[in-house]
Amino acid sequence: MALETYPVTPDRFEDFADVINPNRRATHCWCLSHRLRAGEIEELGGGSRERAARRLTEREHPPGVVLYADDVPVAWCNIGRRADIPRLAGSRLIRPVDEVDVWSIICVVVRGGHRKRGLTTALIEGAVGYAAAQGAPAVEAYPVETSGRMDTTMAFVGTRAMFEKARFEVAGTTDAVASKMPRLVMRRTL
Repeated sequence: MALETYPVTPDRFEDFADVINPNRRATHCWCLSHRLRAGEIEELGGGSRERAARRLTEREHPPGVVLYADDVPVAWCNIGRRADIPRLAGSRLIRPVDEVDVWSIICVVVRGGHRKRGLTTALIEGAVGYAAAQGAPAVEAYPVETSGRMDTTMAFVGTRAMFEKARFEVAGTTDAVASKMPRLVMRRTL
C-alpha cells in the first residue's frame, strides 16, 4: 500500500471532508472548535462551518494534513502552531511545558472502513514531516493515558501508545481529561 501525506490546501478540501464528514452534515465540527471562536466561524463562513473550514485551507499554513493510501484519502490530522490555535493557546488545563514554539496535534481521525490497519503512525509521521518542513522545532500532542476502553467521541485525541509508536515522549502532564482519562503532554523534538 502506497502512503502519502499532503497539507489540506483548497484543492484537497473534498478529500479532507471525505475523511471527517463524508455525509457533509452542516452541524459537524469540521475540526474548527479548537481553531476558531464562534465569531470567527461566522466571519469566515457566514454561519457555515464547512465554508469556514474551506477558508482555513487558503491560509499560509493549512490546518492539517490528509493521509492517502493508494490515492484514497483515509486519515486526517489537525496540526498547527500552538500559538495559532486559540483554544489551546489559552487553555488553563493544557499549559505549555516551556517556551518552545511547538506545533500541536489536536485531532487524529482515520476514516471509517480503514481503521485497524496501522495507518495512524503513518498519519502522525506525515504531520510531523509537514511541521518540520514549516520550521517547527518540536511537535506536541495531548493524548490520553488509557486505562480501559475509550469513548469513541473522544478518541480523536489519541493515546499514549499511538504517539510512542511515532517516537513522541512524555514531556508533562495536564489537568485535562478525555473519557475520564488523564491527558498527557507528549513531544517529539525535531
